[in-house]
Amino acid sequence: MSAAAQPRHRELGLTDREYELILAGLGREPSDVELAMLSLMWSEHCAYKHSKKLLRRLPTEGPHVLVGPGENAGAVDVGDGLAIAFKVESHNHPSAVEPFQGAATGVGGILRDIFAIGARPIAVLDSLRFGEVADSQRSRYLLEHAVAGIGHYGNSIGVPTVGGEIYFEPSYEQNCLINAMAVGMARHERLTSAAAAGIGNRLILFGALTGRDGIGGASVLASAELGEGDAAKRPTVQIGDPFAEKKLMECSLELLERELLASLQDLGAAGLTSAASEMASKGAVGLDLDISRVPLREADMEPFEIMVSESQERMLCVVEPDRVEAVLAVCEHWDILATVIGEVTAQPVFRILRGEQLLGELPVALLVDDCPLYDLEPQAPSAPLYRGGDQRIATDATPAQALLGLLASANISSRRAVFEQYDPVVQSRTVRRPEQADAAVLALPVLDARSAAGSQPIPAIAISIDGNGRRVAVDPRAGAAEAVYECAANLACTGAQPLGLTNCLNFGNPEKPHVAWQLSEAIDGLAAACRELDVPVVGGNVSLYNESPDGPILPTPVVGMVGRLPDARHAGRLGFAAAGDRIALVGHFNPRRDGSELAKLQGSAPAGALPAKDVAALRETHRLVREGVRSGVLHSAHDIAEGGIAVALAECAIAGGIGARVRLPDGLDLFGEDLGTAFIVTGSEQALAGMTLIGEVGGEALELEGVLNVPLSELAAAHDSGLPALLR
Repeated sequence: MSAAAQPRHRELGLTDREYELILAGLGREPSDVELAMLSLMWSEHCAYKHSKKLLRRLPTEGPHVLVGPGENAGAVDVGDGLAIAFKVESHNHPSAVEPFQGAATGVGGILRDIFAIGARPIAVLDSLRFGEVADSQRSRYLLEHAVAGIGHYGNSIGVPTVGGEIYFEPSYEQNCLINAMAVGMARHERLTSAAAAGIGNRLILFGALTGRDGIGGASVLASAELGEGDAAKRPTVQIGDPFAEKKLMECSLELLERELLASLQDLGAAGLTSAASEMASKGAVGLDLDISRVPLREADMEPFEIMVSESQERMLCVVEPDRVEAVLAVCEHWDILATVIGEVTAQPVFRILRGEQLLGELPVALLVDDCPLYDLEPQAPSAPLYRGGDQRIATDATPAQALLGLLASANISSRRAVFEQYDPVVQSRTVRRPEQADAAVLALPVLDARSAAGSQPIPAIAISIDGNGRRVAVDPRAGAAEAVYECAANLACTGAQPLGLTNCLNFGNPEKPHVAWQLSEAIDGLAAACRELDVPVVGGNVSLYNESPDGPILPTPVVGMVGRLPDARHAGRLGFAAAGDRIALVGHFNPRRDGSELAKLQGSAPAGALPAKDVAALRETHRLVREGVRSGVLHSAHDIAEGGIAVALAECAIAGGIGARVRLPDGLDLFGEDLGTAFIVTGSEQALAGMTLIGEVGGEALELEGVLNVPLSELAAAHDSGLPALLR
């Protein structure tokens, strides 16, 4: 059947069975505006219809959790009445179409999630995936413009970008991944809900004008594969304005500070439809919304366009009638357009009006809760899904050649050319910025005057974001668990105790058995690792249908974690600190080359087996490192990750600007990987008693006894010759 001959519901992404369920729920045919609204709310992006059942496996409760899944962002208690709100979301498909605005509006959207819950944004991190940038003009174009979009939005709005990660693999060539994480801070009592409440309360839309940008974005771009040959699947990407969002943020926070709002919700995917219906569902109420009152950028917009527009920088709030004038006055002070567009009703029905004309009348439950949830049909693939790439390091390379090749590779080389485009220190909270430590560290407000004078601890948080699609492709369950372990290891290197976790699950088409298997296994791996480390999941995002005609992306669960450390002054660093310090290897390190960076650069496909983990030993190792950093007995700490122990030692030397002389245990693989389990630490010989001493800091080279001796200048040059050279 041609696209022109398809029924309207199929054009909007609804299956025949789903349309039959809609007919049964309504008892009639839906109007055009109703069908458009339902198609968005029943899309994969909004309904999570292929993943919601799986997500129930994740642990969500813990002693520090203040807000769990279901709100705009999760939040954890960090002491002294302070809460940290955080969340990670994707903007993958829009960024593949238009990388600058796709990435920029991804940052804008995740920031609105943070201040919608009542928290002031204090940090952004990003997790990015592209094709092989050295071989592809398209991948370089996507990288350069996505990075520029992230920097433009974060720098303009005044929120520091403090960390992140970038990987390059062939499977992301046509379908890049742009995951943005935002972190905010609030007093406990300022945390707010999106649940609409109070019969007769008014619904106020404030912020930017509503236009046609982004129409269809949720149901089309994020709920179907790219490259299917249908031009209708590439609607316009949202256009962001960070300066408008800055005013919107300050206005929203003032409204909450003055306790003028009953609830607050940002407008993102599906626009007014999603924001209003989800508010009604959470509050078990109904809404009347008059589209004739919605301020428009284009006067000839159709009703369905108004309801599904994804124009940026807009918020929706519920306000008691006697506070409406005060709300409008605050909005006017911030030069923010605000309009009463509806009210809360008792019957749980969402009515769309144009003046006195009724355009749509949908049960809230039908919109939000009644989308069918699908059971996947997972099946492990019978043949490899991913091929090996070009050989960039010879299999007979010497250890020195392999080390320099790894340091110069796109996945390991310095990210300075990227993060220097971001402002990491605006707001003056940043204690550890990129390439200074394994996690970003931000100081919290000092409540004790003695702390301000330097005599008392300065509390802080550490934040990390991690994921490795290549290792998840080798073993989805173990690889996803490794992302949790490595994130926690990064926090341990700064002295932080994990409090909560958010995730973004980036996978291919879940209707295909092999992708369903990857997704199901990965979620089980995440759930197990979170339970093992006592780190609850407080929210997240699922991005499916990340495929091109060449096949699915590598399965890429991304984990963002927040932890607390008692004193920012003792936050850990990764670089060697001083000549004469002893070096120790800590942890049950069991490296393998399967799925490793060296295996990739030698042309191998992601296959084999990942190391088994002794979780009790892993927890104890994390504790030892965390406490050693906090007490100051460890002068530096760095987890052993991509590239293995040789790369970890080189990174410590480069960051500290000083060499080292090391003798490794017999038989230890220089370049094998066992993520999240082991660390390179330094300190005095007495402080490292009981650890496996392997060397001493000092000199102008990294010397691995009997294996290699490479000058520090060569290590640094190689590290700066990969990604930085490509982006100069």
